[in-house]
Amino acid sequence: MADKRRILVFGAQGATGSEVVRQAVAAGHPVRASEYRFRKDADLPPGVERMEADVLSGDLRPLVRGVDAVISCLGVPNDPATLLNPPPLYVEGTTRIVEAMQAEGVRRIVVISAAFVAVTDRGPALFRTAVIPSLTRVLDQMRGMEAMLRVSGLDWTAVRPGWLMKAEASGDPYVGEEPFPPDVIRARTGDVAALLLDCAANDAWLRKAPFIARDEPGAMESNVRVALEMLS
Repeated sequence: MADKRRILVFGAQGATGSEVVRQAVAAGHPVRASEYRFRKDADLPPGVERMEADVLSGDLRPLVRGVDAVISCLGVPNDPATLLNPPPLYVEGTTRIVEAMQAEGVRRIVVISAAFVAVTDRGPALFRTAVIPSLTRVLDQMRGMEAMLRVSGLDWTAVRPGWLMKAEASGDPYVGEEPFPPDVIRARTGDVAALLLDCAANDAWLRKAPFIARDEPGAMESNVRVALEMLS
């Protein structure tokens, strides 16, 4: 592994962000964790620095000051009301993070995007016709975020997972510049966290948007359940 890097993680209490923090600390990287508000029961590893901030309106320069890399795990809930009118976290929030990084001379940023910004023919028919259309506004934001990063002048990576599932790292996901096979659409939070950390710590996938997913037993059935739940 390269030299240890001080890493700032936005969205540090989320399913993927908390796993990034855990893996980064386990690997010996100094970690600064950021949330809009930390829960009282926030369970962060010892030694993690906490800093609260609103990425849409707060001063982000103190957060990025002194770090070597930024990992953004910002995301929105999957409930229908939020998906219909999502907050502008991906474009406006990430733009403000980038501006703070530029001001403080921090160059490396890694963000979570989604496979479905580029491919929509993955998963069973109900998933393609019900779930993906419900994500239109979120996916449009992610596309805007990726476009902004490409012209930012920073050393960026946009990780494109399939449909996220909370699970430990498998160590053997598909990762590549080409989309994963149509019947392999789930992505473990542990695997995604490992890829985000590899990009931030070792400059993997510099200025690229790698896809990540894994063939999970019962994945197709679970995707149909997701579609039915979102339609109910």
